[in-house]
Amino acid sequence: MVVGAFVTLVVAETRRPLRRPMAEPKARRDLRNLGVAALSAATLRVLEKPVVEPLSREVERRRFGLLQWLAPPRWLEVPLAIVLMDYTLYLWHVLTHRVPLLWRLHAVHHVDLDLSATTALRFHFGEMALSVPYRAAQVVLLGVGPRALSVWQDFLFASILFHHSNLRLPLPLERRLVPWFVTPRMHGIHHSIVEAETNSNWSSGLTVWDWLHGTLRLDVPQDRISIGLPAWRDPAEVTLPRILAMPFARQRPSFRLPDGRTPRRAPSRALLPG
Repeated sequence: MVVGAFVTLVVAETRRPLRRPMAEPKARRDLRNLGVAALSAATLRVLEKPVVEPLSREVERRRFGLLQWLAPPRWLEVPLAIVLMDYTLYLWHVLTHRVPLLWRLHAVHHVDLDLSATTALRFHFGEMALSVPYRAAQVVLLGVGPRALSVWQDFLFASILFHHSNLRLPLPLERRLVPWFVTPRMHGIHHSIVEAETNSNWSSGLTVWDWLHGTLRLDVPQDRISIGLPAWRDPAEVTLPRILAMPFARQRPSFRLPDGRTPRRAPSRALLPG
């Protein structure tokens, strides 16, 4: 199902692109992003899978954690787990922007000069390694059993593939979806080079968390968004070896252009413009 969703989005975004022209050839970017993704997947296979899945089984066996103590009806357990995991992932996403060490790693995701379905897979292996204790804490404290964990993982993966894609949905459809789910236009604002816009739209699945925390932005037209980070605008600086080494190199001010300027934009009153 997940592979099918990925292939469908890659094809669909080619036929109905939301943002263009692209800063780099799509094939080159996609191969680079898949290279980063392969290292991240291997990291999760080695570090997360042997920890989180056994913890989930133990949580269910010992009836430990919030959901196990509440003991909701079986039909309600999975939806509650998705909501709680999604909210705590929102908090983790905020931390990856606010904590300097985490930002060093998360910036690799943001220096992509374009946005497409493969960007959803482009997370530095170091970030994935540091996320394992947080994921384990989510499972234990929330009491997420194996079935709920599996459904949430599928929901999350499908969601991040969808909202990172460069797919132009019909505007009336996207305006109906965005009060509930993160959409490509909404998440495109989060990948803007304007810092105030990057520091918005942190939700990964459900839009409600940005609404509750006052971090929702729907007022930037996609054709006015420059994707990436101001400090890295040259495609030659975001090759695979360079982005893998980036967290370990001397850090630049992420939101300052090479000429020293800081990108800014006056807020608009428009609601999810085209």
